[in-house]
Amino acid sequence: MNRKVSVGMMVTIVILAITVTFSITMLMAMRLFDSTVSSVKEKESMYNKIAEVDRYVRSNDYYTIDESTLYDRLTAGYLLGTGDKYARYYTANAYTELVNTQNGTLMGIGVELGINQSGYAKVTKVYDDSPAKEAGIKVGDYITAVDGTEVKSMVNVDAVQTRLRGEAGTTVNVTWLDSEAGEHTADLTHSGYTSTTVDYQMVQGNVGYIKIRQFDGTTPSELDYAIRALNSQGALSLVFDLRDNGGGILEDALSCIDLIAPEGTLAYAEDKNGNQTLLGSSDAETSVSLPIVCLVNGNTASAAELFASSLRTLNGARLVGTTTLGKGTIQSSPQRLSDGSAVVVTVAKLICGDGSCFDGTGLTVDVDRPLSTDEQNSYYDFTVDTDPQIQRAVSTAQQLSGTTTVSGVNEAASNETADSTPAEGETTEGETASSENAEPIAESVVESAAESEAASGEESASSAS
Repeated sequence: MNRKVSVGMMVTIVILAITVTFSITMLMAMRLFDSTVSSVKEKESMYNKIAEVDRYVRSNDYYTIDESTLYDRLTAGYLLGTGDKYARYYTANAYTELVNTQNGTLMGIGVELGINQSGYAKVTKVYDDSPAKEAGIKVGDYITAVDGTEVKSMVNVDAVQTRLRGEAGTTVNVTWLDSEAGEHTADLTHSGYTSTTVDYQMVQGNVGYIKIRQFDGTTPSELDYAIRALNSQGALSLVFDLRDNGGGILEDALSCIDLIAPEGTLAYAEDKNGNQTLLGSSDAETSVSLPIVCLVNGNTASAAELFASSLRTLNGARLVGTTTLGKGTIQSSPQRLSDGSAVVVTVAKLICGDGSCFDGTGLTVDVDRPLSTDEQNSYYDFTVDTDPQIQRAVSTAQQLSGTTTVSGVNEAASNETADSTPAEGETTEGETASSENAEPIAESVVESAAESEAASGEESASSAS
């Protein structure tokens, strides 16, 4: 039976609906207004305080204020005050230099450097066809001055790097000492050269050693080529050296992980409200089935930590070295401001595919191998064959593959002697590493849509110029 609703009833319902809608809208508007007013009052208070300080300083300060420097410091101070320790301010000149470096128009001289105990910048790598190579600078030499300024007076290796940079065709005066303490000085002309982020070689006959300095646009192709090359040379295990790798571009790190890891989830970005967004997954098209060791230290950070964590979760990789830095956050791309400067801020927390997060804690290693004080002082003098941490990583890799060589046995034995004796019923770290992967794996499965030669190549104890 149909019931008819009177016109009066319909009007009443409409009026009630309008009233409820109006009330809710007004309530929300009032809350927004209160929030806005509160925000405006806070900002007004902040600006008034700055203005008050500014009036006092300009009226009383003996020194003349450099307005450009003042504004730069104010902006940098604002970011510092946010509590975001990874936020960064680029002056207009610094941002231009950053863009030019990324575009390849601002160049160095083709060396990687590390500041050692002497205070000078030791050359740890020289790129082929670079100005440094042509000038005769070799690995092991020390750069002592740039354009007449002593390297010892510079704050860190990045300051030296900045001094060595310049636009193509310009020159920089470099003074260096060779291995026999002979001093050389030359004007080096900035020009293009091919840099890389990945180095690789066979160690002790059956271990493929791969050094990844940072992750950028060329790293995935370089890493793919390195793995293929080592696989063809008969590598039975792989060691990835991630020491002093400060991270780099997260997207490229995910591509590198995808080359090695089996199918699985790699990472999420978690915003301040706890919402998670998938950053990447590995597929089943390419993977490496060899035993894997990741060599890490306190300067292994960000995307490099994600690389090590992902391989430990998905490939059963062992971590050797010392606890990593613990930088598990994601920063924005530089946001250019109206005056040409730029800012970078943290936008999310980095969550590993298994739901863990290493931010603030770092990754603990499976095999602890710190450097002694004497070894730390000799850090830049070590080669792949003499570096004690690499030796420990190689011996661990050989234990995982069941192919320990005589030198590997000696290294393992010396480490066991140095380590504390386990209590009854316990096992050493080396024994734990080998027990879970006792069966050797003969070859890796590394397939990719294209094979290309490694082409062109963050911040840590070493840097490139």
